[in-house]
Amino acid sequence: MRLNLPNALTILRLLAAPGVVVMFLYFTRPWADWFALILFVTAAITDFLDGYLARAWKQESKLGAMMDPIADKAMVIIALLVITGFSGMNPWILLPATLIMFREVFVSGLREFLGDTAGTLKVTNLAKWKTTAQMVAIALLFATGAFEHYFGMQSFGMDPGMIEDVLAGRIPDELGLWWKYRGMMISWWAGIIVLWIAGLLTIVTGWDYFRKSVPYLKDVG
Repeated sequence: MRLNLPNALTILRLLAAPGVVVMFLYFTRPWADWFALILFVTAAITDFLDGYLARAWKQESKLGAMMDPIADKAMVIIALLVITGFSGMNPWILLPATLIMFREVFVSGLREFLGDTAGTLKVTNLAKWKTTAQMVAIALLFATGAFEHYFGMQSFGMDPGMIEDVLAGRIPDELGLWWKYRGMMISWWAGIIVLWIAGLLTIVTGWDYFRKSVPYLKDVG
């Protein structure tokens, strides 16, 4: 087993997955949100980079093929658990997150059952778009957490009427509440929309994988 650069990047991405949780254990917010966002985005970039380098340098390996989907799933599932937690179990996040986690567990179990046969069921372009959508949505929602915390801290003690006046421009915005609020709302709605798209793609690709595996399951029973 050779530990080349593409494989090293994949392993680092796998190790970065629990690092997202560590950010919230050892740092206060909003620093935890920003550090988690930076860590997650950096890890997501390596997802593209390790595959590209492996193909370009002809360093594709069984280790990389095995570890790459594990690292992707670990990143997505752990990040969704963190986001679901700090969102207060918001149903707009909880439902697509549940669909995504259910699909990942189901397909992983199916792959394990199929054994070597699973290697013949190639990853589709739609599945790659699914992973991309998941990572974009998670990055946006981490950004939402940071903006929300800044807005909450700097509007603390203000009554709703005063906040409304500041956002409407009737009171000088000395703390920059307007752009923090806009950043929070834009990243929130963009993150929710992309997360639901990712959830739908997750179900479609999961069904497609199950459909392709049915011929190999006929002898089960």
